[in-house]
Amino acid sequence: MIVAYVQNDCAREGLTLFNRMQEAFVHGNEFTMGSVVNACTSLGWLHQGKWVHGFVIKNGILVNSYLTTSLLNFYVKCGSVRDARAVFDESFSSSDHHQDLVSWTAMIVGYTQRGYPGLAIELFKNEKWAVLLPNSVTVSSLLSACGQLRSSAMGKLLHCLVVKCGLEDPPARNALVDMYAKCGLVSDARNVFESIDKDVVSWNSIISGCAQSGEECEALELFKRMRLELFSPDAVTVVGVLSACASLGALQLGCSVHALSLKDGLVLSSIYVGTALLNFYAKCGDAKAARMVFDSMGEKNVVTWGAMIGGYGMQGDGNGSLVLFRDMLKEEFELNEAVFTTILAACSHSGMVGEGSRLFNLMCGELNFVPSMKHYACMVDMLARAGNLEEAFHFIERMPLEPSVSVFGAFLHGCGLHSRFEMGEVAIKRMLELHPDEASYYVLVSNLYASDGRWGMVRQVRETIKQRGLNKVPGSSSVEMDLNNDTYAKMAVLS
Repeated sequence: MIVAYVQNDCAREGLTLFNRMQEAFVHGNEFTMGSVVNACTSLGWLHQGKWVHGFVIKNGILVNSYLTTSLLNFYVKCGSVRDARAVFDESFSSSDHHQDLVSWTAMIVGYTQRGYPGLAIELFKNEKWAVLLPNSVTVSSLLSACGQLRSSAMGKLLHCLVVKCGLEDPPARNALVDMYAKCGLVSDARNVFESIDKDVVSWNSIISGCAQSGEECEALELFKRMRLELFSPDAVTVVGVLSACASLGALQLGCSVHALSLKDGLVLSSIYVGTALLNFYAKCGDAKAARMVFDSMGEKNVVTWGAMIGGYGMQGDGNGSLVLFRDMLKEEFELNEAVFTTILAACSHSGMVGEGSRLFNLMCGELNFVPSMKHYACMVDMLARAGNLEEAFHFIERMPLEPSVSVFGAFLHGCGLHSRFEMGEVAIKRMLELHPDEASYYVLVSNLYASDGRWGMVRQVRETIKQRGLNKVPGSSSVEMDLNNDTYAKMAVLS
């Protein structure tokens, strides 16, 4: 009965029955306890699950493969990866489980799902478990880990293993597409994609991969093809397509995707679709539509709030960003690096130096948050834009980190805005001492001299770049064009 309850999503009833079993002094076995652990996993009850684990140890219940896997899965899904590894190591210290592929795979899956891809690869490569041959689930998780690490070299080795061991089932093939796409090898991802029997997961992998790798137009073409081949997009598809539309500023197409997601009920059912929608509208300059989406969402997470705060900031509405940030603090969300970067950038673009400085001090002091390079760059940009160049320079001098190109770029931009070229030259000297072989810095120097009309110095800097053999990827802009009434507007890229 306990197993039946747990397997049919009645975890609470299963635990209630287990309590009655204890009251009747009926002893359970390893399968009973495995089901009880699974019930705790379904409910996310870490404390209760640990009690069950202790009960197993105290009563000397045999820990077989099923119970070991249940405990591993429980600790991983409840976020206690260290305890999961302790269970795993203990199970392999016993000769009964020395070659248990299920537990080994469960640990690799756990590491990958909880954001420890390096540990997943390390566990796979450890010679202690060399006798174990991976199955499709193992390889799929390892490919996902390679995608998280952007490790195409390891991913290609795993691809060879997939072919050699005949593990080319749909999950493994989809994982290959996802891995190559996340590593920026879109052509390799496309080659695998074209050679497999496609499902929605395959389409999602290639569309999202193209969108994340700067191939937004290709992502939209693939979405068009997906619709023509009568595949129904899900929430993951919509998020990938909206990301591509946001990057291209393709407002018309994004609105069409919004209508499609409303028709299919994806906006209300997925927080990720709602967040992608408001981010899309914000990046396309329609803060009003973004706020309508935000207000209509029943559930919001920290990314949702950050996207809306950033949407106001991009429109220069610093007050709107601050009001929303204060509302977010009242909701007691756990703030992350991206939210602080967004609110500081909003203050910078709105010229709200006092508020931005107070927020930075709040972040470092009361909230005990360690600033990253992005936060320092936002502060320098805010001070430099406002003309407080001496204060900005002293801020750079006091930084505990070595300033990056973004920090110096923000300072030099302020020097150009306020025609303080003497301050810019001081920063140039410091910058080139620290980074003599970075092309980006020389371009910043060239732009500063050009702002002052010193074309001789511009030519000299350009010659230095050539002599040192330095290269910088040229910037580009895109323009949306409606050619021949095509359903998908074409993008002209101007370098």
